[in-house]
Amino acid sequence: MKKAVLIPDSFKGTMSSSEIIAIMKERIEAYNPGCDIVSIPVADGGEGSVDAFLTALGGEKIKVRTKGPWGEELDSFYGMLPDKTAVIEMAASAGLPQVGDRKDPSKTTTYGVGELILAAAKNGAKRLVIGLGGSATNDAGCGAAAACGVSFLDKEGNSFIPVGGTLDKIDKIDISTMDESVRSLPITAMCDIDNPFYGPTGAAAIFGPQKGADEKMVELLDGKMKHLASIIESQLGIVLQEIPGSGAAGGMGGGMKAFFGARMQMGIDAVLEITGFEDLAAGADMIFTGEGKIDSQSLRGKVVIGVARKARKMGIPVIAVVGDIGDDIDAAYDEGVTGIFSINRVAVPYKEARLRAKSDMKLTMDNILRFMKSMK
Repeated sequence: MKKAVLIPDSFKGTMSSSEIIAIMKERIEAYNPGCDIVSIPVADGGEGSVDAFLTALGGEKIKVRTKGPWGEELDSFYGMLPDKTAVIEMAASAGLPQVGDRKDPSKTTTYGVGELILAAAKNGAKRLVIGLGGSATNDAGCGAAAACGVSFLDKEGNSFIPVGGTLDKIDKIDISTMDESVRSLPITAMCDIDNPFYGPTGAAAIFGPQKGADEKMVELLDGKMKHLASIIESQLGIVLQEIPGSGAAGGMGGGMKAFFGARMQMGIDAVLEITGFEDLAAGADMIFTGEGKIDSQSLRGKVVIGVARKARKMGIPVIAVVGDIGDDIDAAYDEGVTGIFSINRVAVPYKEARLRAKSDMKLTMDNILRFMKSMK
């Protein structure tokens, strides 16, 4: 093997994408000295996304002072890639870790995320990628929009910054006041879920409880999201409920579409596009990918399938090294996956398996490479 591409997803709660790549790389080099190894860490839009892109492509992590989810001042950041693509994790200014025990999605804000967007735009970004994940908010991105100049007015014509609990007070939205540097910026929102804006599977119902909402608050927040959706439809002509992923990150998916004109894209598709995957993978003998569990949900286009679809067009075989293998995954082979291997070597509960995941990953890669070597 003269060239290999490593592009695994993280195994949630077990190993990061970079940790997996390090293990894969060490074993490949042991069996194939001098092999050209291309490493592309993957993040899903949540914590670690900026570092993943910077590791893959180079660039700079830029620190910015922003508002946090409770309006407090905090040190945040974004990444600027060499081609002037800015990468933002919304969790860097509106994440669950920042609220600690003060979880309340009716009061937290994405204002700081908007400050990151504005800072990147003012710093000469030519495009922006924002990861939607890990949020502590349910304000549908209104805070972020307000930070970038969008005006939200109540029935008395007073301007205010909406939070989850005050979305129903919005009577008029004026996006003409948005900062020009942001308005002209092409934006991609990375999102791997397809939840609608409101309803039983919407932002508040599905994600509200993990952010601190009880059953009563979920119902109240959902009603306020419906109100905002109706305002956006009547004034901006966008039917958020029909857009898959509009409920992501407390409705931030819908807000990015409505206020910023963002393009929604699966995380792996954004990674493949931004890293120039086809150029990096050209001439590769093998692509190694993987995720914590491959199952029927993976077939929607998560990391393994997203990579395989590209690789199939290029005629490059794909080996998926995963944690668990679910039922009904035969369609993965039709998508371009050559082989699927689980690192679970013994039947033990997850709590025990995760403790030996790194050594099991190493041994599994060793077995795969030993077999490949014998086939020469």
